[in-house]
Amino acid sequence: MSEECTHNCETCSANCSSRKEDPQSFIEKPNQMSKIGKVIGVVSGKGGVGKSLVTSLLAVNMKRKDYNTSILDADITGPSIPKAFGLKEKAQANEFGLLPVRTKTGIDVMSINLLLENDTDPVVWRGPVIGGTVKQFWTDVIWDTEYMFIDMPPGTGDVPLTVFQSIPVDGIVIVTSPQELVSMIVGKAVKMAQLMNVPIIGIVENMSYFKCEDCGKEHKIYGESHIEEIAAAHGIENLSRLPINPKIAAGVDAGLIELYEGDWLDNMTDAIEKL
Repeated sequence: MSEECTHNCETCSANCSSRKEDPQSFIEKPNQMSKIGKVIGVVSGKGGVGKSLVTSLLAVNMKRKDYNTSILDADITGPSIPKAFGLKEKAQANEFGLLPVRTKTGIDVMSINLLLENDTDPVVWRGPVIGGTVKQFWTDVIWDTEYMFIDMPPGTGDVPLTVFQSIPVDGIVIVTSPQELVSMIVGKAVKMAQLMNVPIIGIVENMSYFKCEDCGKEHKIYGESHIEEIAAAHGIENLSRLPINPKIAAGVDAGLIELYEGDWLDNMTDAIEKL
């Protein structure tokens, strides 16, 4: 053991014999040409709660702060990120690896739809193949990013497990909706993150309310929110509420999500920036 050793391998720079790699680690090395800063996973306990929308909005927010921002679309069987950003061109490759496709404002994106011949071609693959594809998006793509957002498939199955084990995720944002059933399932995502020792940055409740443009009143279309109860139960402080907004939906359909206006996720963006 070196005389300079502080007995804490996380902070010590001494190259002594006791410093060993974790034999249980499955972390994959990124492409040798890549430069990657913080990695943020966006997860949900079930599908249909707006996880891809939140991923897109968070990426847009960080880009507006002048950070190099990217999205790794790990939802292989249900990719929607290219549609939200209006991406039509396909990903290209060079001798060093795959190149992500850049959006109008400069966000780098890699998604299976950027590799398929037709956007509507189904991905009928088994779990191991899907997991392997997600790994390749990390190892084969040349990334140059300060903040990478990973749009996870819903649930706590094979692909989320692959991401948590293979990619050094710095934190996750959990997306939910006001329905009590969905709120209950959030607990599963929280416990999975705790099991994998991944910090929880916060919770976003999508479709939280609808604000009438005529009277200005907020309507709880999907019932009363349970987000504060869930957050308190799991010790999560950072919360955001995203309303039902026809303009956002229209922007996604038109591939113009980068033009959205709203401050609903600003506190979540600030929390990510402070990581």
